[in-house]
Amino acid sequence: MTSIEHRQLKGITIKNIVVTIISTASIVASVMTTYFELKGDINEVKLDQQSQTRVNEIRLKVLESQVAVLQREMEEIKPTKHQ
Repeated sequence: MTSIEHRQLKGITIKNIVVTIISTASIVASVMTTYFELKGDINEVKLDQQSQTRVNEIRLKVLESQVAVLQREMEEIKPTKHQ
């Protein structure tokens, strides 16, 4: 009697089926690992981008307030310059 690995089911050995299943499981595990790593990286980039957007908004507000102060100072200087 032959071992189970050498028995055939319509020309396909049990050993070939086992190898195919193990290979498929390995590929699926590799793809899933890559997927979750990429998903994590995308979330990290998204958070970094949101933080940078907030910083840029704050900088813009500071610049706008500085421009307003400078405009007021210019308005104060203009009348004294013409006298």
